[in-house]
Amino acid sequence: ILIVLLSVAYYLHWDDRLVHVFREQQTSQDERKASIWLNRYAADIQAKPVDSLLKAETSGLTWHEPSNTLFTITGKIPKLAQLSPDGMLLREIELTGVADPEGVTALSDGRFALVDERRSTLVVFSLPFANTLDLSEALQIRLELLDEVFLEPDNKGLEGLTWDAANSRFILAKERNPYALYTLEFDLANNSFGRLDRLPDDKLFVRDISGLALEPDTGHLLVLSDDSGLLLELDELGEPVSFLSFIMGFNGLYKNIKQAEGVAIDSNGVIYVVGEPNLFYRFIPTEN
Repeated sequence: ILIVLLSVAYYLHWDDRLVHVFREQQTSQDERKASIWLNRYAADIQAKPVDSLLKAETSGLTWHEPSNTLFTITGKIPKLAQLSPDGMLLREIELTGVADPEGVTALSDGRFALVDERRSTLVVFSLPFANTLDLSEALQIRLELLDEVFLEPDNKGLEGLTWDAANSRFILAKERNPYALYTLEFDLANNSFGRLDRLPDDKLFVRDISGLALEPDTGHLLVLSDDSGLLLELDELGEPVSFLSFIMGFNGLYKNIKQAEGVAIDSNGVIYVVGEPNLFYRFIPTEN
């Protein structure tokens, strides 16, 4: 029994979590206020099904400031779906010209971007008026040509994506074996891109990376991990600041979150999570 417990603890990085819990207790109120501080969040919407997306399987998620709504991407049946802040389906856009869409993010100029995991491609596009969109003619950046790690057949590919407006760059995540964080500079005005650079990830106590979101006021990155069942806050240097557990009994959850695949944060600091196949969660900040 002891060996089994130790194996589970090692697999889930419980030792790292305990160390970080101790560090959090030493964090001053000023430092907490300068961060997102995930400890103060509680779920107010849990496991809400988005019925028509059941077979499509929700994956990435992004907050769209101009419309005050969310957009989620689905991978099994490629779609872009618009959701209200309480998880109601507002619109579905069927996608063609992509093989396996995963992460999605809203850009500063009104456009969107997604990653096609199977093709290691970043796709930049505008929302259509119709409910269908052919992405074969959209701007596509083949990322495997920029970094040889994407060519390794045993590696899991791109899974997370978010836009960093302050630095005019994408932040991307490779899922596992090994997981990795990258930045890619992108000029919105002329659609030019720079070098794919690796971000430090040695302080992450996760098994994989399934989603990303950036909080613009702090510049802190939210890293979602399906296998580890948590959401991790990183500062600009890649140092862990706080985390939110998806285990029943923590952060107001009455049941574990399984297969957490997408995360977003709005301008009021509310956090949204979607999980396969079609479940919606919302976490609101409380005073702490």
